[in-house]
Amino acid sequence: MFGHGGRSRQMITGGLESILICDPVNSKDNAVRGGDTSFSAVHRRTTESQHLSKMKLSIVALAFLAVAFAAPQADKNPIEIISSNSEANANGSYSFAYESADGTKVSESGNQKQVGPKPEDIGTVSKGSYSFTTPDGVVLTVNWVADENGFQATGDHLPTPPPMPEHVVKMLADLKAAGLL
Repeated sequence: MFGHGGRSRQMITGGLESILICDPVNSKDNAVRGGDTSFSAVHRRTTESQHLSKMKLSIVALAFLAVAFAAPQADKNPIEIISSNSEANANGSYSFAYESADGTKVSESGNQKQVGPKPEDIGTVSKGSYSFTTPDGVVLTVNWVADENGFQATGDHLPTPPPMPEHVVKMLADLKAAGLL
């Protein structure tokens, strides 16, 4: 408590805001005093807190906008689709292909296949390819298969693992011959 002009005041702090209570209790009749003063102090602190929260949110939003506007702006003209076709069959097989004016080509086909021992272990097996032209004019093509063995992509530009050393190839052959693989 601290004194001010002959009146006692008490600051109660709890949670996110502080409450200032003026003349909390009259010792003669135990009546609560200072109604509007207490409310205005709470209201003022709550309003200040809300204002700071809004200001912080505004600063964060402006920072995100600044980053978005600072990003390089690409060509915003849509690329024309030269050809497009698709087919979906009742047995679950499908295919689609399209080609765009910038030389991008995409094709995919797939069908349903039992991929496990149970009849309900059915999955989609797909294969396809896509090609595009790099900024320096090189056409890159990726051929791929997605089946029970996972996704496997091939392309002349994709890295490949080095060949297995001869001793590893021999060891694997020996293990297979012994029935351990």
